[in-house]
Amino acid sequence: MRLAVRVGGVVQGVGFRPFVHGLALRIGVSGLVGNDVHGVFAEAEGTPDRVGAFVAALTAEAPPLAGVERVETREIPPIGDVGFVIVASGSPGGAADTLISADSATCADCLRELRDPGDRRFRYPFVNCTNCGPRFTIVQGVPYDRPLTTMAAFAMCAACKQEYEDPADRRFHAQPVCCPACGPALRFEPGGGEPIASAAEALHQGAIVAVKGLGGYHLAVGARHEEAAAKLRARKHREDKPFAVMVADLAQARELAEVSEAAEEALSSRRRPIVLLPARGGLAGAVAPGNRRIGLMLPYTPLHHLLLERTGPIVLTSANVSDEPIVYRDEDLSRLKDIADAFLTHDRPIHVRTDDSVVRIVRKREQLQRRSRGYAPEPVGIRKTKQHLLGCGAELKNTFCLAKGRHAFVSHHIGDLENYETLKSFTEGIEHFKHLFAIDPVVVAHDLHPEYLSTKYALEQDVDLLGVQHHHAHIAACLADNGEDGPVLGVAFDGTGFGPDGTVWGGEFLLADLTSYQRLSHLRPVAMPGGVMAIRQPWRMAASYVDELGRPAREDIVKLKRSGLNSPLTSSAGRLFDAAAALLGVRDTITYEGQAAIELEQLADPAETSAYRARIDEVVHGEDLIAALLDDTSSRAKRAARFHNGVADTIARTCDRFRDRSTTVALSGGVFQNVLLLDRTVETLERAGFRVLTHRNVPANDGGISFGQVAVASRTTR
Repeated sequence: MRLAVRVGGVVQGVGFRPFVHGLALRIGVSGLVGNDVHGVFAEAEGTPDRVGAFVAALTAEAPPLAGVERVETREIPPIGDVGFVIVASGSPGGAADTLISADSATCADCLRELRDPGDRRFRYPFVNCTNCGPRFTIVQGVPYDRPLTTMAAFAMCAACKQEYEDPADRRFHAQPVCCPACGPALRFEPGGGEPIASAAEALHQGAIVAVKGLGGYHLAVGARHEEAAAKLRARKHREDKPFAVMVADLAQARELAEVSEAAEEALSSRRRPIVLLPARGGLAGAVAPGNRRIGLMLPYTPLHHLLLERTGPIVLTSANVSDEPIVYRDEDLSRLKDIADAFLTHDRPIHVRTDDSVVRIVRKREQLQRRSRGYAPEPVGIRKTKQHLLGCGAELKNTFCLAKGRHAFVSHHIGDLENYETLKSFTEGIEHFKHLFAIDPVVVAHDLHPEYLSTKYALEQDVDLLGVQHHHAHIAACLADNGEDGPVLGVAFDGTGFGPDGTVWGGEFLLADLTSYQRLSHLRPVAMPGGVMAIRQPWRMAASYVDELGRPAREDIVKLKRSGLNSPLTSSAGRLFDAAAALLGVRDTITYEGQAAIELEQLADPAETSAYRARIDEVVHGEDLIAALLDDTSSRAKRAARFHNGVADTIARTCDRFRDRSTTVALSGGVFQNVLLLDRTVETLERAGFRVLTHRNVPANDGGISFGQVAVASRTTR
């Protein structure tokens, strides 16, 4: 018998064709295999049992980077051919529906070659194979073949070409394959010299070195060099936000942080995210001032491995001017002239800028806080939609999401859409995804906030538009992330979201599914004296809450609040946390988003189990938690913990009031990036008999909003 086989999923650029070739030879079937815009196609001829074993193994034995989603077969007439061959890629014409692999950390085999003095790629900083290396950041089109990547300009030498064309070699059709004789070259500026050694010496001397990575440039300094770390912080105008640190291996990570088994797995995965961990110390104070956690990552390129061998831990933070996206084009390096002292760069172009991903470990599994390098553009599953969709996301932590069929392609992290450079990254990214995945949106979903640049972009499109309320999008994202339709009791806690009633929402209890929502309850609104200034200066929210309690507060702020002038009402849980932080002396002003709440979580005593209690009637009286905090004479750590426990208790008791509507609760919004709060809330809800949904594949913060918008559009526009 002979079968025509179609394999869909992440099956290009991951060594799938040589795997199929080897599988066919081992099992004893004849036929062919190739790539086209739809994925991998094959034909297999042999006895029914052998052909059946061949088809079953396509999924069961797939290569490490592959993600087989479907295997479709149909019987065709046998032709009696002998042997199994790999045929040339199909025509690039037609609508693409193949998937692109994310960039992957250097594999063990390539690392062995990197460190083997007898290997021709010894200490070559661009060693890669079908199991590792750049993918998304170099892809310009599909099918994923070398001419459609940024490696097109590097002609393979005879030795690399032989590997590339040998189905038995692990570099067979590895599109970035290269060696010192034919591939990209490293250079150090100024001064030249051996690039790695020169960069390492510069770091030892306290210099700031811009290092070209997979998705853009990083700024590096020695992580134990106090003066250099302080200099980087000053030049980058980054007052307090912690820097990420790259360490050579897990042993070094354990010296600097508490590394659980789940954290170890995340650190060493092929995705190589930054993992936020409890810090042990041992680094310069300017790396993470006043912070009990440190973001660690392991090397994910050969260049990083070679550099870390000589330097010890290094700060590795995005190379950008404040509030602008990461620099990734060599021609834009002038933007770093006032920050970096030197440059460790190379001549392989980056096609898509991609920041590092960030995760925390919650209840022994990853919680994504930023989904980017190593994850994007691999799709997140959704219920099948018949139309092509675009979700434009929010303003802060923006991502966009394109969807067709059962695939939602959530973009890499774009950033805060507050300037031209970031907006340009947003619009260019949408066009690239549309091209890669052959998606032409007929419906564009957007936030309701009329001043968001993402909303303005949507309104300029000549397609059907769908406005999705911010907190409905949060809950929809959590539902779709768990493969559910609802209805659920949705708890959407964040800092800011445009409410249809003209107020600022952010402490919401919704009855929601993927088509609609009902606001069941919310935190009692309080004024934000000074508007946006109340976000930057948490003491203003503290004064507002204290005044709500009828207690003395700063007179000028009280007058502003009571006048209603530039003092919008908000139900925001983020602002409630800000008030608590200010009243505990944690933070009166912030220099980055969420800083007060982050430091409040770190202050809290995790062993404390008692909780403050808030009244619940038609609204939730968050001011009661503030009153209890003010009246408590215990330590600051205990009071911070009791406040967290009180919020968790209040959530559970509010959900209990609506138990007849649903016994499933979905938790979403940036406030639930707080691990202490999330853990206590899930624990309290489950103890009360609720089933709890939390995020899995997209962030709970605004980075997941675009996915939620698409999830709503997929149900609303059918």
